Amino acid sequence: MKKFAALTLSIFLTYGTALADTPKDANPEPGKAAKAAKAAKAKAKGAEKESAAFAAELEELRQTLQAQQEQLQMLKEELAKRDRQIDAAQNAAAAANTRAIEASSKATAAVSASAEVKSAASSLNSTISDLKVSNESLRTTVATAQADAKKAEETGPASIKYKGITITPGGFIAAETVTRTRAASAGINTDFKNIPFPGNALSKLSESNFEARQTRATVLLESKVGAAKLTGYYEGDFLGTGVTSNNRQSNSYVFRQRQVWGQLALDSGWQFTGGQMWTLATENRKSIQNRQEDLPMMVDPQYVVGFTWARQNAFRVVKDFGGKFAFGVSVEGPQATLGGRGFTTFTGTSATGAVTTTQNFFINAPGQGGGLLNFVDTFNTTGIPGSGANYTVNKAPDVIAKITADPGVGHYELFGIISTFRNRIYPCAVAGTNGGNPNLPVGFVPTVVNCPVTGTPVRSAAGAFNDTRVGGGLGASALFSVAKKVDFGIKAVAGDGIGRYGSAQLADETFRPDGTAALIRTAHALGRVELHPSPKLDIYLYGGSEYAWRAAYTGYTVITATSTPAIPASGAQPAYPATTTTAINLAGIGGYGSPLANNSGCSSEAPPTGSFTPSSGGTCAGDIKVITEGTLGFWHKFYNGPKGGMRWGIQYSYLTKTGWSGRGGLLPGVPGISPKAVDNMIWTSFRYYIP
Repeated sequence: MKKFAALTLSIFLTYGTALADTPKDANPEPGKAAKAAKAAKAKAKGAEKESAAFAAELEELRQTLQAQQEQLQMLKEELAKRDRQIDAAQNAAAAANTRAIEASSKATAAVSASAEVKSAASSLNSTISDLKVSNESLRTTVATAQADAKKAEETGPASIKYKGITITPGGFIAAETVTRTRAASAGINTDFKNIPFPGNALSKLSESNFEARQTRATVLLESKVGAAKLTGYYEGDFLGTGVTSNNRQSNSYVFRQRQVWGQLALDSGWQFTGGQMWTLATENRKSIQNRQEDLPMMVDPQYVVGFTWARQNAFRVVKDFGGKFAFGVSVEGPQATLGGRGFTTFTGTSATGAVTTTQNFFINAPGQGGGLLNFVDTFNTTGIPGSGANYTVNKAPDVIAKITADPGVGHYELFGIISTFRNRIYPCAVAGTNGGNPNLPVGFVPTVVNCPVTGTPVRSAAGAFNDTRVGGGLGASALFSVAKKVDFGIKAVAGDGIGRYGSAQLADETFRPDGTAALIRTAHALGRVELHPSPKLDIYLYGGSEYAWRAAYTGYTVITATSTPAIPASGAQPAYPATTTTAINLAGIGGYGSPLANNSGCSSEAPPTGSFTPSSGGTCAGDIKVITEGTLGFWHKFYNGPKGGMRWGIQYSYLTKTGWSGRGGLLPGVPGISPKAVDNMIWTSFRYYIP
């Protein structure tokens, strides 16, 4: 607008100057011009004065105009300057507008970015908070790591890593004693069934033994392959005896294996375990897990009467259902223990004093040294000479199935055992006649025992055959815990031919007159209370019993043939020919727990047969009816930490053994004698546990 006004003013001034320079009365026509000239001349004089005045005015006007032109020039220059300023301002405005657009775009972007910044700021604040927490955690972790590093520097690693395998050593060193009021000629391990009856000379003495033989070493190997966990375990102690072991100077007892097994455990709950381990019949603390057996807290390594156990070779398959239920099946190495007496037998004594004995059956065979089996009778389980170094020839392994439940309160188990027994029978092993005895009385009718196979009284292996019997039993247990301070438990097992699964090792079977096996029915039970008043103190109380039923028979055949050499004549003494005198009893009593057994000497002491062989007393069948034990003890852990453990404990046990009553050797009408043995036993233990 300012630029347009300046242009209009400039045109007006220019046009005004042009009008001032042009005469007002100019006429282009000639005639009129002449007339005008004359008129002009006439008027010239009058007008000169006016012209002079006009000239003056014109000069004044010219000067004014000139001044105005100068002002106009100045205005032009000012306008030009202002135009330049306006152009500059417009340029600046355009630039400012561009910048404003850019600023608006940036502002829009900034608004968008501001939201992102706010979000980022919030995330950053959260991250900063997390970093603060993480920093505190890091400080704690660093402090813990430093403490652990210092601890590791002091104590070393708990495990050893080798080619992806974690190796964990363990075990303890034990110094222990046992004192019995009636000696059993035993170390800290108690043979419950051989606690002496009153007629045994050992029952008149006490005994004290000091041992470190329960010292134990363990190695656990663990690794992970995909969805499978691989485990190997070895455990051993020094409770073995070798041929050269003694307790005089070197105390050189041998190291023996307790457990040696390997396991494949899948994440799906399946477990496959093979090797020597605790039998599946032994109670677990939870589910069915190796190394989680619920063992009594005893010092006595034979544990307590009524406890169900064996450590034997087996292959086990277990399926765990989420820790609530588990089912397992195990096939385990079989053995058979023999009980009773009075079996069908032929005994012959030659003129030279050699004794020949034959029976009509056998169940086990002695070990062969070349086969790396024990051939020395070091662990006699029946009282029958030679029965401690023999091995079962059963046709099938023992089969055990178990189901467990852990509903949240308590642990429950139900299991069954199937045990198959086999023996070989010889119908002609006991045969003969007493008809050839010298000096038979007049009218004597000889007794003839013919072999049912050959029909003659000649002993032979004719008609020998194998006989198989199937036994087994059932068991159940329950375990409760109250606030981790008190544990209660009870377990009961009963069946035929399962005596050896009890801690007292009652017999599995006896034999009928014809040589066939008669499985002995047994039952055992254990109740337990374990108190944990503090982390350093455990108190335990156990009560257990094992019972065996009678399995008695009559009609056993016992033949005794005694030969004497010929005696030549000497002086007045005539010659005597060689003779054989045969005695035959067809109505012998036998089996297990016979009411006709002779227990008359169970309380009668007899003199020793040698300096190292105290007498076991008079005639005493003593087949065990029931063994009962009550035990009270404690463990005090005066140190239990990362550098190992030290504890000590005392255990007291009261044991009674009662035999089946027998009337043999007594007058008619006299009640049978039921022998009884009692023992009081005290153990002490001082142990250092490897961390």
